[in-house]
Amino acid sequence: MSVGKTMQIDPELYACLPGPLVDWFRRNARDLPWRRDRTPYFVWLSEIMLQQTRIETVRGYFERFRTALPDIPSLAAADEEQVLKLWEGLGYYSRARNLRAAAEVIMEKHQGRFPRTFAEVRALPGIGDYTAGAICSIAFGLPEPAVDGNVMRVIARLAAFEGDVRSAAVRKEVAEGLRRIYPAGAESDFTQALMELGEVVCTPAGSPDCPRCPLADFCLARKSGRQTNLPVPPEKKSRPVEKRTILILRCGGKVALRKRPGRGLLANLWEFPSLSGWKTIREVSAFLGGIRVRKGPAAVHVFSHLAWDMISCMVELPEEMDQYTWFEPDRLPAIPSAFRAFRGVLTKAK
Repeated sequence: MSVGKTMQIDPELYACLPGPLVDWFRRNARDLPWRRDRTPYFVWLSEIMLQQTRIETVRGYFERFRTALPDIPSLAAADEEQVLKLWEGLGYYSRARNLRAAAEVIMEKHQGRFPRTFAEVRALPGIGDYTAGAICSIAFGLPEPAVDGNVMRVIARLAAFEGDVRSAAVRKEVAEGLRRIYPAGAESDFTQALMELGEVVCTPAGSPDCPRCPLADFCLARKSGRQTNLPVPPEKKSRPVEKRTILILRCGGKVALRKRPGRGLLANLWEFPSLSGWKTIREVSAFLGGIRVRKGPAAVHVFSHLAWDMISCMVELPEEMDQYTWFEPDRLPAIPSAFRAFRGVLTKAK
């Protein structure tokens, strides 16, 4: 075992994986909505939704999305606002936009039929190596690995690897090693078994459930008592914090929203108007021309690279302000989950 930039795993260790893993998965697989129908569209949809999102959160969204847009033609024909509304609360909205863009590509370049080769799937908007591998192996039975953080954790513990599991070179090495040992006729189950093992047994938090693991006898980390210390966690980086004052503006029962810029964080999505920094009630009142202002809720939202620390002010205006778009509270467009705490007070604000 190497502790440098590559794993250099013994091929015999890889060869031990398929039989026990597939048998274990077939006996223990969770009943998930996207596993009941391996149609490429549903596999693709579920894999995109599951990026950076917990399985329990995705269940309801998957069913709602599938009901509203049951196939590629309906997704390609949907307008962006409908897709974003169905996605509302899942975050990382570029995923939803890329889904729709990819559906359009499939309709235009593939006559509405989901492409069946890794290269063609990988070329679709929003699809990387992991997602392409998941779709190709799960939906089409191709020996294409889907190497994500869960899989890397499993392999790192099996090999007692102490290097950086986020390294592109290491992930490529693992993908090549797995590709060589894919079991013919069980490609779909093998991919899902690796995912499942990392999600429910070889977990990141606390102690892995080694007694339940079908690979325990082969695991070098377990044999050396280092399973809770591997993989080596990356050094945590502090996130910058931006202070903001959210304005919950109402007029005649309607609420004001504005669209964010077309590029950058939460691009082109609707948000409540806001001011940079924490403003006092007096400052907000002065900004609005002397209108009475009430204190609203506060919230913190953490993104991958920064955090927003937000306070809010609630205001009833005598007339609508032209620079904003006004909506009935029960007909709001998709609003990012960063603003969930403020949306929740709309029915109470009078």
